[in-house]
Amino acid sequence: MNYVASPWAIIIFLSFVAAVLGISYHFARSTKSASNYFAAGGSIHWSVNGIAFAGDYLSAASFLGICGMLAMSGYDGFLYSIGYLAGWIVALFVVAEPMKRLGKFTFTDALDAKFNSKGIQLTAAISTLLVSLFYLIPQMVGAGSLVTPLLGLPHWAGVLMVGIIVIIVVTTAGMKSTTYVQFLKGGLLIVFSIVLVFLVFSRGISTSPDQGGDKEYHKFVTLKIETLNDGTVGLEDKSYRILKQINNESSSMQFVRLEKNKIETVWSVNSEKGILEETQTIEYFEDGKVLYNGQTKDKGAFYQVGHMSELEGKTDTKTGNLNMFSFIETIRDGTVIRWLKLDVKDEGSKLSIYYQKPTPGTEILKPGLKFKVDSEKGAKTKDKLDFVSLMMALFFGTAALPHILIRYYTVPSPAAARKSTIVAIAAIGLFYVLTMYMGLGAMVSGVVDLTNDNMSAPLLAKSFGVTIFAIISALAFATVLGTVSGLIVAAAGAVAHDVMDRFMGLKLADRAKVKAGKIASIVVGCIAMVLGILFKGMNVSYLVGWAFAVAASANLPAIVMILFWKKTTAKGVVASVITGLVSALGLILLSQETFNNVYGLVGVIAPVPINNPAIISVPLSFIALVVVSLLTQKNVNRNNTARLKSAD
Repeated sequence: MNYVASPWAIIIFLSFVAAVLGISYHFARSTKSASNYFAAGGSIHWSVNGIAFAGDYLSAASFLGICGMLAMSGYDGFLYSIGYLAGWIVALFVVAEPMKRLGKFTFTDALDAKFNSKGIQLTAAISTLLVSLFYLIPQMVGAGSLVTPLLGLPHWAGVLMVGIIVIIVVTTAGMKSTTYVQFLKGGLLIVFSIVLVFLVFSRGISTSPDQGGDKEYHKFVTLKIETLNDGTVGLEDKSYRILKQINNESSSMQFVRLEKNKIETVWSVNSEKGILEETQTIEYFEDGKVLYNGQTKDKGAFYQVGHMSELEGKTDTKTGNLNMFSFIETIRDGTVIRWLKLDVKDEGSKLSIYYQKPTPGTEILKPGLKFKVDSEKGAKTKDKLDFVSLMMALFFGTAALPHILIRYYTVPSPAAARKSTIVAIAAIGLFYVLTMYMGLGAMVSGVVDLTNDNMSAPLLAKSFGVTIFAIISALAFATVLGTVSGLIVAAAGAVAHDVMDRFMGLKLADRAKVKAGKIASIVVGCIAMVLGILFKGMNVSYLVGWAFAVAASANLPAIVMILFWKKTTAKGVVASVITGLVSALGLILLSQETFNNVYGLVGVIAPVPINNPAIISVPLSFIALVVVSLLTQKNVNRNNTARLKSAD
């Protein structure tokens, strides 16, 4: 798609960025000690911290990724919301109060509170850094996606912009500034998402969505196939010329290349109806040239999509105003045109073909379009295990994310930590209900950009005018800023407090520790910018699933066993963290999704059949902790006896 920046949108966006930098400057003056820098001095009110929790959690994945996945796959995208929210139950009942009692600045503090182990200090710090980096990738990818339609800048420019602004915020003011940015952003994002959902209800649904009359929806046409006298196949419309059939070994779909007015296009063959159906294509040539539907990008021939072909049995109609119930019922009773993607190799080029898939509304509103869970629809055992594994990662990963855990240190007491978690659950739960309506609204409103489904929610807002679009996009950008700030603070704490001060025994003074944290923030921010550019184009919710899987595998087993199993030893914790990290990362790097989307090895069968590692890596981490702790019990008893004798 071609995007044109609006001056009004730029003004609103710059106002939000200025507000973020203003908050940073205000709190910079009070951020002199390590306690203030890494944990806001433990002075944040529980209600503010609860909304800030929501701000941390309503990241690029929650807003951009889930809405995009809903717009492409229906209810399956909402399953991410369910998994994300369910994870807060673990945080509330297992982690909240103990984290506040055990820790000081970082996740490592809580793990090492009973042991004072160099091994725990190092491995937990490495885990914090790796999980933070994995979570940083989708935030930076989301930032790059936002600036293209908002400011008309390329993806890499958005990534660099976020990186630079966040480095300024974190190096000047630390956790207190991050907290208040998240508080304001989280509250405003929920408010304006409610506004957007009500705008969707007021417009209703049309089989030819025209974005409120501002933009005519492209009518995707069909061509009738006919059999000629000599037995060959031709077209009734003689303005098109059949060039060839496209070789496709990876799917049962058939495609042909046609030519009209010297423009080549690709069409899918519908043998049952005897027609060719219009597709959309992006063709990459070996010389670097890229064509969109047979033309260069500046021609604007690649169209936004998302409509219903049938509403209550009618093919050319629209509804009136809807409400939260009738909106769902209308989709349920109609037929939605989804778009699927297939990558094929043609002579001298690589084709990404987007083709239409009419889908009953009842299928849109239940699981199975993205995540294969029904055996009757071809789901295999590995598909079901993959889905269970994803839900495990989301459910257990929340309570193990470093930037979430360190927020418990920003409140004054364990009771305040529990209250802030309850506020967070309420705010996050409300927002996830809104994402369902925004995602489904984008699916049927003709606003989906097939090249970047992460932009579904902002483009839905754009269909209602530049003001709501600019506000929603600026808030989404602020979402990325706040989340990235929290992640970089967590990573900086791991380097300055866990590794340098405790593991290396440098015994840094407060000012030196803050300085080390700021230097670490700059380094981590630069790494995040590079990764954000490299992973351009991947759905941010999927990338966040990786971060949750690594956190659930490396961090949660150790937290749970320290709290609830008295025989846990320091070596057991170290073994658990290492096993969780290595197994989760190894399984991710060897998965089919990574082979296809990261390495670009399309058609190569990966050694690991599932894409989500948690179902294997989480149990392995628990087993490692139990086995190693049991094997090292004698050493613990011997050390305790020695300490008692020395005391006598």
